[in-house]
Amino acid sequence: MNAPHMPDYLAAYPPALVEPVRRLIAENRLGAALLKKYPQAHEVRTDKALYDYVQAIKARHLRNAPPISRVAFDGKLQAVAKALGTHTRIARVQGAKLKTRHEIHVATVFREAPPEFLSMIVAHELAHLRHGEHDKPFYQLCSHLEPAYFQLEFDLRIYLSHLAAGGEVLWPARGTS
Repeated sequence: MNAPHMPDYLAAYPPALVEPVRRLIAENRLGAALLKKYPQAHEVRTDKALYDYVQAIKARHLRNAPPISRVAFDGKLQAVAKALGTHTRIARVQGAKLKTRHEIHVATVFREAPPEFLSMIVAHELAHLRHGEHDKPFYQLCSHLEPAYFQLEFDLRIYLSHLAAGGEVLWPARGTS
């Protein structure tokens, strides 16, 4: 698992949490453990469905946050930026005013994932509407948007470790439109 070319998604966690994961990878049982905990993939497959999903969460929790212009799955995110999602502010001058557009891009790996993982990454990106930095208020908002945020982030990192170790995609697409 610590091959030089393989990203270590669990590096920030204590050994007591990481060792059981490494053992499951070595025994080729991590995929089965993840599928037991998260048996089904979500149904959000298109950019339009993702936009509607994000807008519904925003309307429920962040009514006074700035509007979001675009939400889309992005196949380049994880490979290029080592990011799972991005929130972008695009400032443009229109006459005498400065207009800001907000866009959220979600890595395509979330198109084939459990609903809990999608909820976690969307909570993270929506929290950036209010907080630009990854500081204490940012993570408090993440936990408000998704109460299981920290556990889901850890489990997602476990899944990414599974993929990095050569494991198969656990929730394959069932015909995207």
